[in-house]
Amino acid sequence: MNDRELPTSTTFAGRSILVTGASSGLGAATVRRFAAGGGQVYAASRDQAKLAEVAASCAELPGEVRFGPLDVASPEQCRAAVAATVEAYGRLDVLVNNAGRHDFRITTEVTDDQWVGDVALNLNGAFFLSQAAIPHLLEVGGNIVNVASVAGQMGEAYSAAYTASKHGIVGLTKALAIEYLKTPLRVNCVCPGGMDTAQVTTIEVPEGADWELIMRVAAKRGLMTADSVAAVIAFLASDDAVAVHGSIQMVDQGHLAG
Repeated sequence: MNDRELPTSTTFAGRSILVTGASSGLGAATVRRFAAGGGQVYAASRDQAKLAEVAASCAELPGEVRFGPLDVASPEQCRAAVAATVEAYGRLDVLVNNAGRHDFRITTEVTDDQWVGDVALNLNGAFFLSQAAIPHLLEVGGNIVNVASVAGQMGEAYSAAYTASKHGIVGLTKALAIEYLKTPLRVNCVCPGGMDTAQVTTIEVPEGADWELIMRVAAKRGLMTADSVAAVIAFLASDDAVAVHGSIQMVDQGHLAG
């Protein structure tokens, strides 16, 4: 299906949405999904050239897309991205913490810098973005959608830092949901399985790794499209999900149902 023909049962007209990791894969699909619903989207990532391509792909959609730089490993840049979104649109209604990266590494070979960097990218950024966004979201009754992974619900071989970080995203979601239970703020999480994105299809496997162990996370139905996961993110961010708070949504082709 062409991106410009994406169906949407939700509207985001007049809503401001910050999407991180927006230059490719699920992030780009999420930007297009919100733009298809008329949202005002601020797309953020480190790759400005790819962000420009994503914005151009949304030119004929009802919404508006602006973009800017963001390295989620930097607390200062996280705060700046939230400020840039509010400056661009005058408000912030939705934060989608999507940025992250998965690299297979044999645990005994992980360096100190790799561990610290993986956790900063896959967990710390979501915290610092949420911390900066919450005051704005409280003003408008907005919400946060965190993107974890099936690795946030199960172990994944050769992925100690990634799996620990994604479990952390699930925990962060639950902690914020309880802390803000008496406010209009909603916080939810999606845990996608494998998608047909470049990060999944081009990921490198370390020499000597056991492929059978790696494939324990693979769904029998195969890879999903990024659009199918973006649709769930949009639902959670929409008024259709007004009663959904603190949920951990599995989007994994039924892999963890058994």
